[in-house]
Amino acid sequence: MKHLTAIIFGAAIVIAALLLGNSYVKRANPPQIISVTGLGNKDFISDLIVWEGRFNASNVELRPAFDQLNRDKDQVKNYLTSKGLKEENIIFEAVQTSEIRDNKYEGNNYVGTIFRGYELTQTVRVEASDVATVEKISREITELLNQGVKFNSTPPRYYYSKLADLKIEMISKATEDARIRAEKIAENSGGQLGDLISARMGVFQITGQYSDEDYSWGGAYNTASKEKTASITMRLEYKVK
Repeated sequence: MKHLTAIIFGAAIVIAALLLGNSYVKRANPPQIISVTGLGNKDFISDLIVWEGRFNASNVELRPAFDQLNRDKDQVKNYLTSKGLKEENIIFEAVQTSEIRDNKYEGNNYVGTIFRGYELTQTVRVEASDVATVEKISREITELLNQGVKFNSTPPRYYYSKLADLKIEMISKATEDARIRAEKIAENSGGQLGDLISARMGVFQITGQYSDEDYSWGGAYNTASKEKTASITMRLEYKVK
């Protein structure tokens, strides 16, 4: 009986030693992992333009100012449609009203303000896929000044209507680029690429072509340039066989 117990005890020691040894080997030789970052980018041209301008009218009395603004609105609308824009692409915002006041002083002491009249301002926004036409209008809009309309224009903003599809394409390109890099690294180290462990998408960036604008950690989104470049990164981790 004592002999049998000794045999069992000895076997237990051997098994425990084997398990501990195997555990040590795994800790000493952890699975080899390759981490790579792939880049996907593409140049594209914006297919949607947004352009804004505002005009105003002023008068001591509110009603004449409002009437003048309505006449100017009709002139702006007629001008834009005569240049080839459709009415559904022209959006007039609500009228903004403010009082015109001058500061009043007695000597060097400020004593209040003097009412001079009302100023009414209205913004017109154009959204269209006909980028070339809107660009041309934005450059020639000063012609309205010759018609007596106090019009101020802002630079056009450029967008892309198929941005979701473009992003998917960029992810695919970046993933493929990362996989090729990982295969080269594994091959150069004498191994083979194993299973994909994880994939993390980086920041999606849109910058102007030929510009020197910096990338942003939060993601750059250029609206000032008609010709743009989209880019994205993918970080992949693979096992190595």
